[in-house]
Amino acid sequence: MDPAVIGARLASSAVAPLIKKLFVREGPGAGLVDQPVRISSLVSFRGEKRTLELNDLHKLAAELVARATQNAGPGERPCPADEDELVAMCLATTLHALGDLDMNDVQAVGLGHQALARMLIDKTLAQGNKMFLSQAGTILYQRLLDTACLHILHFFTQRSTFVARTLVEQSGQLTELITKIDILIERLPSQSAQDATFERRYADYTIKKHGTLTIVGIDLSHSEATWPLDAAYLSLEAVSQDDPLPGLDGAPLTALPADRALSGHERVLLRGVAGSGKTTLVQWLAVSAARQEPPRGLEQLIGRVPFVLPLRTIARQDALPSPARFLASVHCPLDAAQPTGWADRVLTAGRGLLLIDGIDEIPERDRERTRAWLADLLLAYPGNLWLVTSRPSAVADDWLAAQDFSEFALSPMSRDDMAAFIDRWHDAARVGCRTEDERTALATYQSALHTAVRTKQDLSRLATNPLMCGLVCALHRARRGYLPPGRKALYDAALSMLLTRRDTERHVYAPGDIQLDEEPQIQLLQRLAYYLIRNGEAELDRERAEAIVAEALPSVPAVRELGDAPTILSHLLLRSGLLREPSVGTVEFVHRTFQDYLGAKAAVEAWDVGLLVNNAHDSQWEDVFRMSVAHARPRERVELLTKLLERGSAHGEPARLHLLAMACLEHAADLDPQVRDEVKRRADAFIPPRSSSAARDLANVGPLVLPLLPGPEGLSDTEAEACVITASVVGTDAAIPYLGQFCAHPSLPVRAQLASSWHRFDTARYFTEVISQLAPGGLYFVAESVEHLRLLQDTGPRPMLLLRGDFTEDELRTELDPTHLGYLRLDDNDTLSDLSCLRHLAQLRVLTLTGCPDVGDVSPLADLSLQTLDLASRQNLPYFLGLEQLSTLDHLRIGYEAPDTWPSVERLPQLTRLTLVPYFRHPVLSSVADRVPGLRHLRIEVQTPGSHPIELAPLRALGRLETVTLRGIHAVDDDALPGVTVQAQPLPQRRVGVPAEPTGPTPEGSSPGA
Repeated sequence: MDPAVIGARLASSAVAPLIKKLFVREGPGAGLVDQPVRISSLVSFRGEKRTLELNDLHKLAAELVARATQNAGPGERPCPADEDELVAMCLATTLHALGDLDMNDVQAVGLGHQALARMLIDKTLAQGNKMFLSQAGTILYQRLLDTACLHILHFFTQRSTFVARTLVEQSGQLTELITKIDILIERLPSQSAQDATFERRYADYTIKKHGTLTIVGIDLSHSEATWPLDAAYLSLEAVSQDDPLPGLDGAPLTALPADRALSGHERVLLRGVAGSGKTTLVQWLAVSAARQEPPRGLEQLIGRVPFVLPLRTIARQDALPSPARFLASVHCPLDAAQPTGWADRVLTAGRGLLLIDGIDEIPERDRERTRAWLADLLLAYPGNLWLVTSRPSAVADDWLAAQDFSEFALSPMSRDDMAAFIDRWHDAARVGCRTEDERTALATYQSALHTAVRTKQDLSRLATNPLMCGLVCALHRARRGYLPPGRKALYDAALSMLLTRRDTERHVYAPGDIQLDEEPQIQLLQRLAYYLIRNGEAELDRERAEAIVAEALPSVPAVRELGDAPTILSHLLLRSGLLREPSVGTVEFVHRTFQDYLGAKAAVEAWDVGLLVNNAHDSQWEDVFRMSVAHARPRERVELLTKLLERGSAHGEPARLHLLAMACLEHAADLDPQVRDEVKRRADAFIPPRSSSAARDLANVGPLVLPLLPGPEGLSDTEAEACVITASVVGTDAAIPYLGQFCAHPSLPVRAQLASSWHRFDTARYFTEVISQLAPGGLYFVAESVEHLRLLQDTGPRPMLLLRGDFTEDELRTELDPTHLGYLRLDDNDTLSDLSCLRHLAQLRVLTLTGCPDVGDVSPLADLSLQTLDLASRQNLPYFLGLEQLSTLDHLRIGYEAPDTWPSVERLPQLTRLTLVPYFRHPVLSSVADRVPGLRHLRIEVQTPGSHPIELAPLRALGRLETVTLRGIHAVDDDALPGVTVQAQPLPQRRVGVPAEPTGPTPEGSSPGA
């Protein structure tokens, strides 16, 4: 075994008891001192309280050495056996120097464990002690001393009231470090020195290979355009696509940062549109795992070995690779250096992080064999982490369901994401500025672009993914603050910059050099793109690419001056900025978006209208068709759209193709009015949308749909809500006037959707035109920031508030107005643990806590006149403390996941109404009568479909019971409760902002939840 890893192989449970023997046990009063004491007075082998003799110290050190060697595998001793005693003697002598340190425990903790170890070694050597150890023995001695010092400092952080008070942060860091070491031990079975050495090399290579990010289109040299991933990476949001356990309101789970999708999940299928950041996320996870410094919440990456497997590369081979060929399949130069069987050992131990990128970038014919390959790997190597990425519609929703994959979808960039990306882009670009004037100009462009994205509808819609946002930033800078309107114009400008202007303006060419015009380059590039599209490929062999260029040369004589086809292709790879060579002998476009745009141009010029229409249903052809309409002339657009509508009607599922036709209208400024009207007429089947899912599908069309949506007059409540969902999900400021028409709508779900959509729009404008105009009856006003909350409370009484996100206890204590607030709901607050911050809310009558995992004690609310309490035990909390102290509580609504959770609640004689929301299939009522003897109204809302029937007989002991309402479940003994009204109802979809049922006391003029 490599001695370098032996220190990390000793678990805290083995080291901590031995280290504690080095120090005197404190008496009862030791914690009351107000000053830290010297280390020399704490050691157990000096002074009057001596409990450890020098001989015992040697035995302790020998035990550490023995435990270290026992952890090594057979034949993997960290040092020769005859050197164990010498290592133990050196370790004991060094630890003895603890008694000579003239510092206190606070100073030692501030020093850090490695510096403390170095100081002890220096003291030992200064006293004339020599260490005659071999290289392996020296490394083992140093690792054991480092481990011992880590636990010594941890001991200090826990030993006295003073240290616990002054070193909370250091203590937390040490605890986290030891926890991570223990996690690492679990994932590091016996490793040979050869494996450990190779893994360090591979980790270094991974960090260098994937630790930089090139944002396509930046108008800088290649070296300057390649930025550190840490500086350029922006974590977007991902939303679970599985059927989630809904919150108490039935709303889907809140989006989480995309890099946390693996947190709590071993297998994830992540969907995202082109340019949404899937590959960048793969890079981020690979680098985080290779560095072994994952961000908080991603401790799953500790001890993992990342394998980045782009399918566009590995699927082109005759057979998909086995673990032994993972590195070879992606052309990793370290392939030949990996120890025989290394990848198998890593995956067998469950230490792999497999990042499989781009299901959508392989032909449909190859996807089934890819799934079979994945299934075989999952059977052979359980326990590893898997992330598979794809475009949204490339594979079916349940494509990997049989393999227990959780599905997430990358959300479009929000307004805040765009702003953050623009700032990061300009910060990274600022590094390349050579003069103060350049930096000043860049700051001006940055400010102007922020304004443009906020105010220009087309621009904000184009910049909803990192690729296009980066391109917009680059064009805006390159054109000195001017941007072309429309998507096609933006692509044309981008191509002009990438193909000609960049090199010309930077004086790349010397006098006499051959310079290609933009059009000849586009002719060649679009032929390459069209070949890839027709064949369902994402990359092609260089030989095939050269053959395509050679076939085109007679038609493009302007490029012949450069030389033969290989020379011309090399020029395009080097200078165009649109092609790259991901590995030796292969060629691909830097991004699929450019491939689709150029391939569409070629399709229109060849007038392959049948090919375009017949493939329009394929996710890989959607953008190609839309760009074909943009490239086409007016008469050609008529034929394209007419045939698309005909195919949609004959296809059996017209929604996708008819909505695609409608989406194409934004690229068809010049189009026969009759065709435009027919496209809109076909879309009438989907407008207005008649469900929330249909509304979200319609929103994918973009801002074009806004003028087609009807006003509130004549719509049913369901249709009105769906229209509001569509407009709010589109999310541009152009939607605000439309949404403002629904502010006085009588339907509470409609107004709740408006209240919940604030975060998608400019804060001030949306507040002025929508939030401030909302009819308040029964409505929870939603705040997701302190700014939202202040605006709400500064403009009038808001008796019902929903605060979503991590509002701190200090913010809740200082920002909430106690004079009017009667209803409060806190959603998804991971920081809240102590409810005493709500004690000042004297008018509070109804409190709802959803997704507040650290709240377990409600006793701080005992002094309030709380009447309704709505709780969700979504983290399997065994009980909520303090419920019996809420003397005024009349109604309790409690959600829980484990069958034994509810019986753990204390006896609550004050309750007359109880709502149980179990998230399992076998709810039992055996203890309800004992816990709530005064119950009059019971409601049970089972959230799991297919729940077993419930028995009501245990409720006979409730002498005051009047009603039992069952939702999502039915009773086997409806007649078991004579004189009690038993009613079964379907479980309705709950909506954000609608109060829980029954609502209890309501403010004047409010309406109860639906």
